[in-house]
Amino acid sequence: MTGASLTWQQLRDLKLSEFQEAGDAWHQVSGRSHSDGVRVERAMSARLRETQKSESAEAALGRLRRLGRNFRYVHTESGLVRTALNGLAADLAEPQNRLKQALADAAALNFTVHEDGSVSYPAVDVEDLTGATKRAPGSSARGSSRLPLEPPGLGAGGRSPLYPGYDGFTPLNPNAAKAQDVADRIARAVRSAREIDARYARTLGGLKAEKGLDVTEATLRDVTRDTADVRGQAGRYLGEDVPDGKSPAERKRWWDGLTDEQRREYLEIAPDLVGGLDGIPAVARDEANRTYLPILMDELRRRGGDDAQTKLDALRMIQDTLNKPSDPPMFLLGIGDEGNGRAIVAYGNPDTSKNVSAYVPGLGTTLDGEFVTDTMKRAQDTALGARRLDPSSAAIVWLGYDAPGIGTVGLPGAAERGAPAYNEFMAGLGATNQNKDPHLTAIGHSYGSLTVGTAARQAGGIPGADDVILLGSPGVGVDRAQDLGVAKEHVFVGAADHDLVTHLPSKDEALVGGLFGGSTGILLGRDLLDRGDDDVWFGKDPASEAFGARRFKVDDGPRMLLELGLTDAHSQYFTPELDPDSAKNIARIVAGQPDEITTEEYR
Repeated sequence: MTGASLTWQQLRDLKLSEFQEAGDAWHQVSGRSHSDGVRVERAMSARLRETQKSESAEAALGRLRRLGRNFRYVHTESGLVRTALNGLAADLAEPQNRLKQALADAAALNFTVHEDGSVSYPAVDVEDLTGATKRAPGSSARGSSRLPLEPPGLGAGGRSPLYPGYDGFTPLNPNAAKAQDVADRIARAVRSAREIDARYARTLGGLKAEKGLDVTEATLRDVTRDTADVRGQAGRYLGEDVPDGKSPAERKRWWDGLTDEQRREYLEIAPDLVGGLDGIPAVARDEANRTYLPILMDELRRRGGDDAQTKLDALRMIQDTLNKPSDPPMFLLGIGDEGNGRAIVAYGNPDTSKNVSAYVPGLGTTLDGEFVTDTMKRAQDTALGARRLDPSSAAIVWLGYDAPGIGTVGLPGAAERGAPAYNEFMAGLGATNQNKDPHLTAIGHSYGSLTVGTAARQAGGIPGADDVILLGSPGVGVDRAQDLGVAKEHVFVGAADHDLVTHLPSKDEALVGGLFGGSTGILLGRDLLDRGDDDVWFGKDPASEAFGARRFKVDDGPRMLLELGLTDAHSQYFTPELDPDSAKNIARIVAGQPDEITTEEYR
């Protein structure tokens, strides 16, 4: 098309299917490039590395790496062209349909649409208020976004009964307003199509490589900008059918119903739309989020500021980790910069594994360096431990909510906001798991145990959860294990005796303690309020007999206020090197072998 010179006749006759057919051809090019790239990078290069050790072999590997980059570039850019063409066809469909409807209305009214878009209408007889019949002349209307300043039908004749009080009116032709409406609709449709055409022309014009065969790192960085540009144009086309407000099961059915080409468009062009969508298979989410990761990093880099820099540094660390071999293999199930940051990382494939756990971290957890080096490692340690018992096991760390900081940790608001998101995630795990009866374990540490407890109190409990593990818990909002949506025999508690968080007094006790002074005041408060030693901040102590869960053995940890500090006993439940009993017991539960745990007496 030719932008501003596009006519209504061209828009009417435009065969949108030809754009889609061209997109299909580019899809084939993209697919072949992907297959060739995989063969070069995984088969040819791997074989050469395994069999040859020499300078010439290293030189050959360098050339193969360059060839692999070239294929990746062709694969991506061809996919962008395909999506741009499909988006162009989809966006032009609306103005074309509006034009065709206007033309159909004109034909039904016996109007004539001229080459310049003006609309002629015939003269008709009208009856005035006295009953006399007069001839209202025909004329033509030109499309405009402005209304006429004078009433139509003005002439040199006498008074019109349709405009009493005005002299010099000829009878008004009732077709005038209809013709004006048709002309305006034609003009708006053409103007909209011209704008769409111009936007996509600029985008498609940018999808070209420099001359030469070598795709440099700088060229590959341009792919990110090209992707953002195509997404900016075709985003509406891609986003129209994404089932945001549907259940994970419905999203899974939607994804399964897409063609291979449609899935590739979402994964390559709109990865943020599907990367965090519960109900989409883990392999697809992982690919989408790996594609979205550099785009999100670029956005944070441009934004600047301390918060953006902290998240950017963490995402760089995640990217470096993803690029290295991992045992078990990593799957990036979600990333985001909202709030304190979002990151959902699985160790092991949660769709093919029979045993899957999802761990919710607590107090102070944000998307920062510590999350990558410490919090993610907890999930990895859990996966490694469980896989020793049953290789079909995976473990996930779920930072899908804003964990509270010190100032708000005593309030339940963060848990109440995070619980629905956690339940939706768990429902997604159930929807995509390929096993007939998967074993799902919900794990909450610290304030994360309150989030898990709040999720369990929602209608229906935590979707698919067979077992619940509470670690270092300040209470979960209920006083009995059976109120967490599973039988009390399936609620497990790890509470180190030197973990300060598990000894937090109840809110009423803390208030009295503040009035009368420290621990002595708290003891006095228990007497005054008739409270027992098993009440903590958010309800009954999960490690108490009154709560009724199964308490498993953990290391007592360093003493409070002594040795290594206040929080060390609170932070070592997952770590085999520091608390082997706890780590083994967690692994046994996650692997579906809860009867093998070593137990500990209630408090």
